[in-house]
Amino acid sequence: MPAATPPGIPEPTSAIPVIPARVPRARRGRSTVLATAGMLLVCVVPVSVSVSEAAAAPKGAASKAPDPSVSTMTFTAKERRDALAYWTPARIKAVGRSVDLGPTGPRSQPWRGTAMKTVGRLFFVNASGADTWCTATAVNSANHSVVMAAGHCVRRPASPVNTYLDMVFVPGYGKGRQPYGAFAVRAAATPRTWAEDAVNDVAALVVDADAKGRKLVDVVGGQTVAFNRRVGGKTVAFGYPATRPQLGEELLYCTGTAVPAPAGEQALPCDMGGGASGGPWLTDFDAPTGKGVLVSVNSHGDGPESGTHMYGPVLGSAAKAVYEQAQRG
Repeated sequence: MPAATPPGIPEPTSAIPVIPARVPRARRGRSTVLATAGMLLVCVVPVSVSVSEAAAAPKGAASKAPDPSVSTMTFTAKERRDALAYWTPARIKAVGRSVDLGPTGPRSQPWRGTAMKTVGRLFFVNASGADTWCTATAVNSANHSVVMAAGHCVRRPASPVNTYLDMVFVPGYGKGRQPYGAFAVRAAATPRTWAEDAVNDVAALVVDADAKGRKLVDVVGGQTVAFNRRVGGKTVAFGYPATRPQLGEELLYCTGTAVPAPAGEQALPCDMGGGASGGPWLTDFDAPTGKGVLVSVNSHGDGPESGTHMYGPVLGSAAKAVYEQAQRG
């Protein structure tokens, strides 16, 4: 559910993002055709992005040994510089205007409280070569550089070669403002089950320091992440959906009680649409400080554009392995 929503199917294995109707940008890739979930998708497969699978990764110190349950892709220094140069303010404005998923639903409200420094827009070019975005969150980590998002904000599900590129995280984004700058993504990890089987829709990204050499969490702080936490309690979900009038320019939120759902997911009353994907679910949320405990991320809704509920993965062992891999990066 990047800036275009997936079909209205609750099961994560069927939640294939719908690609905006735009001509793919011919850039650092080669065209291929892939049939997925009954759809014929024309993809651009990046050839200069290094997809670092555990079996092929270079050997390093024991503390940095890759986890075979995690699938990681990395970007070169040049690719990261190019990504920052690519996402100009004009391009960011244009991508917001390129997708209109209808009116914002009644459950989704603009956030007017304390600035949510940790939450921002994650811009990228998808496997069809189209500009788009998700929502992501800075989290506490050993390297002070980890961002949590949805797996489908990083790569197409059950399609290991269809990874995305030109990834840039802009924390605290609002109406064109980038108050804390932009951070290029140098690595993105998903569970191998997501890359190969479309299960466990979660990702952890490692970002570069900013232009002043400061690490992300040192600039904006980080949310605490909880794994294997029992589902339930008051939860606040945040996102930048492509619904109007906001069209991704404002942070929206929903509040409700999370309940267990099938297939290792949880559900929350929320009607945010595409573009909100990857946004945090925070429990124990303290509005004055903007801090809480991250227990899930927006994965998909129950309608073709918007619905009554949002679904997110329960963060279990697969999500923890991805997070651990990222914080060592």
